[in-house]
Amino acid sequence: MKYLYKLIAAFAFVITISGKSFAQDTIPMSFQEAVQMGLSQNIDYLKLLNQQEVLKVERLNAQLNHLPRLNLTNDNFRQIGQQFQQVEGELIVTNEINNIVSGRINANMPIFNGLRRTSETRAGKDWEDAGKFGLERARQEVMFNIAQQYLQVLLDEELYNIAVENLDNQKKQLEQIEGFVEAGLRTLSDLYNQRSEVARLETVAIDAKIQWESDLWELAETLQLGPNILPLPEQVALEKFESEWLNMPLNELYDVALEQRKDYGQQMYLERANKNLLASAKSAYMPQLNVFFNYSTFFTTLDDRTFRNQFFTIFPQRSFGFSLTVPIFNNFDNRAAVVRARVEFQNQQLDKSALERRISQEVKLAFENFKGAIRREEATRLQLEAAVEAQTVISERFRLGVSNFVDLSQANQQLVTAQSDHAQAQYSLFFQDLMLKFALGILEVAKN
Repeated sequence: MKYLYKLIAAFAFVITISGKSFAQDTIPMSFQEAVQMGLSQNIDYLKLLNQQEVLKVERLNAQLNHLPRLNLTNDNFRQIGQQFQQVEGELIVTNEINNIVSGRINANMPIFNGLRRTSETRAGKDWEDAGKFGLERARQEVMFNIAQQYLQVLLDEELYNIAVENLDNQKKQLEQIEGFVEAGLRTLSDLYNQRSEVARLETVAIDAKIQWESDLWELAETLQLGPNILPLPEQVALEKFESEWLNMPLNELYDVALEQRKDYGQQMYLERANKNLLASAKSAYMPQLNVFFNYSTFFTTLDDRTFRNQFFTIFPQRSFGFSLTVPIFNNFDNRAAVVRARVEFQNQQLDKSALERRISQEVKLAFENFKGAIRREEATRLQLEAAVEAQTVISERFRLGVSNFVDLSQANQQLVTAQSDHAQAQYSLFFQDLMLKFALGILEVAKN
């Protein structure tokens, strides 16, 4: 049943990526195009973009808090029932309907509040800067994740091509052996063994195609493509290259990472922001001095004078002055706020220390893996060259009847293994270079 499922899946994949439907249902794209599409569709990244707008407005709000607050209030209402009027020293109570229009203008500005506004302004700027660094690191993470899937698809395609090429070669070998058997140069056992080998390689090719299909659909899901639409990744340059980072000691690479990593810069700004919020919370212990100005007036239908006369001439009142508030006992509200702010600041320091350790580990691991990938690419290249020579010699010896089928089969398998290992080593080296740049925080993401 499992084998039947693989056959059905492979058949569906062949239909999808071949002929006219292939041209209609695929989107050719380069690596950078895939990254840009991923950035435009990635939900987490888009949420961070939206959050950055909030941080920008909060920073502006903190800056504008240095200006006075000004509010205009207007009330229009009707009173029905007993109305109290003072006429010539007497208080007259009547049952009336009284329409009232009132207006007030209030202005208030803090003169001194323990530097709370200054601390909150600095914190707002730090939050915004932290958001910018987090946004840039998110871009790098999207690129890194897409690169991993993109390169895996290219590797799957290469392994499938190797499997198909090997299958074709073994089919041709089968035709030769059939001729040798008819001529009496080879035994029937060689023929049956070769037929078995061809059948096995057909299964290998099917499995390679299924793996290619699965990873291709996974990349399509990451890029949020439409239904029945697949990306068609373009090949990347896999030529051997040298990296300037290989000649640097680990401690210098670690310093580069601390300087360039956007997530570490984000933690630095978050620490500063929480430190400023702690200072803002402590300002509640200080006296608060505010200056205020109030203007109020009203109109009533109980007075026979005109609206203009009442509202603008007779009833306007103005008041202004200073308001001093000295905190004495507020049920520990201020102390609770300070403790919460201090804990947030301490937790942020712990997060920064944890990130420093993680950066050190990631840089060391990426550096060692990159060096290992270079050595592996060199070794598999030599392995491939030797396997090609060995297969050529043994094939000729088999044709001449000097070598047996076992030698030929082993030489063919070693050649295919060497081809696969070398392909994996090439793509691994390309990916490890990206991983090292990602660990150092220098992975460049092309912007729209």
